[in-house]
Amino acid sequence: MKLVSHLRRLIWPSVLLLVAVGLVILDREVEQRIGLSLRMAGGVVGCLAAAWLGSRLFGLFADRRRRHNRPYPRLFRDLVAVLLFFAAVVASAALLLGQGLLGALAGSSLILAMLGFAIRNVVADTLSGIALGVEAPYRIGDWVDIEQVARGRVIEIGWRTTRVLTQDSTYMILPNSQIARRRITNYSAPKPQYRAQLSLKLTHELPVDTAKALILKTLREARLIQTDPAPDVRVQELGSDGNSYAVRFWLSRFERDVDCRDEVLALIDRAIRGANIPAPRMQIELSRPRSAKIDPLAHDAEVARVFAAPPEREHLEA
Repeated sequence: MKLVSHLRRLIWPSVLLLVAVGLVILDREVEQRIGLSLRMAGGVVGCLAAAWLGSRLFGLFADRRRRHNRPYPRLFRDLVAVLLFFAAVVASAALLLGQGLLGALAGSSLILAMLGFAIRNVVADTLSGIALGVEAPYRIGDWVDIEQVARGRVIEIGWRTTRVLTQDSTYMILPNSQIARRRITNYSAPKPQYRAQLSLKLTHELPVDTAKALILKTLREARLIQTDPAPDVRVQELGSDGNSYAVRFWLSRFERDVDCRDEVLALIDRAIRGANIPAPRMQIELSRPRSAKIDPLAHDAEVARVFAAPPEREHLEA
């Protein structure tokens, strides 16, 4: 049914193209009878009809080649249509003015340069949109993280702007030139599955093997993360104030990122409290610079104050 609707869109451009061909074919006969040439009119109509038909055919091709049930950006179709009609207008101007194709292109290029300088900001956004459309770092429906700008789902990709819907249902309209200068992380390509990572610090008194076994046992109780591939734990750093671990697990979709992190952290916290594992401690030592002059009376008073202080003040829990 959809194919039939697409084919109906090709009827009028095809009819107009056939009319242009007919005008060119009948030009000599009509000119001999009434003295009116139809070749130029047929050429202009044929150029415009060919551009119209080409844009419709590209739209049909884009719909047939859509990936993962996501449509191609509208920018692609508009860009192809503009290029085709621009070529048709240039060719028509060359026919009407009776000058060569190079002369028509030179004149139109000069006009475009003047207009581009007048609306350079709009042109910058448009050219950035074209670059993003050609490189295709994201498509409609992808979850992206645009560095220091936005994080959400791409709703629409236009000539000047890209529209993003965040996880808080905030509708953001971003200029393409601003996006082109930022680092883009696509969480939906090439596959929606990706691995997340959490950093965790435990006391160094707990052996590394015991800590990893405890965390892995806790991750088996999680319901939102994937079991295949299985989650894992890696040691990042061994320190006097505690050992750092990287807890890595796989997610099926970016929409579950916040909920999965919440579930994993809550389960690990419950397991640590249930095992009575002490929190990592940090020792702070105050030292006096060597170049400073020490007052004997003040030094004796400081020593007396330190020894009189409770022992637990020498250690602060991190």
